[in-house]
Amino acid sequence: MSYGVSASLQEAIYQHLYTDPDVVLAVGTNVFDALPAGILPSLYVVLGPEVVKDQSDKTGAGALHELAVSVVTDVAGFAQAKVAAAAVSDALIDVDLPLSRGMLISLQFYKATAARVGTGDTRQINLIFRARVADV
Repeated sequence: MSYGVSASLQEAIYQHLYTDPDVVLAVGTNVFDALPAGILPSLYVVLGPEVVKDQSDKTGAGALHELAVSVVTDVAGFAQAKVAAAAVSDALIDVDLPLSRGMLISLQFYKATAARVGTGDTRQINLIFRARVADV
């Protein structure tokens, strides 16, 4: 198994989302790898946790990354968040991302959860993707 491609995969996903026209239309430049200090925007996208499993075979080291991308809003209702989540999903499904280390074999949508956070108006949609990578 190799975890070596993880940072490269994360950077490629971040850069792709940050520059995707439909994501920009939905959330502007509010795409974060880590949340900034201070007041957060009303609607944003943030990269979340990942779980990685070995997918090595006779041809070499590889891994399956289950990674989360979250859309968060403090606007009541899910409508705006779902538009942004659809843009994120469309931007990542089957995209061919160049990696600085390794190679992306596939990137697929796996599942999503949408929920109210706490008792206020905050809503969060967690999109989970599966990325198969080879450490070549």
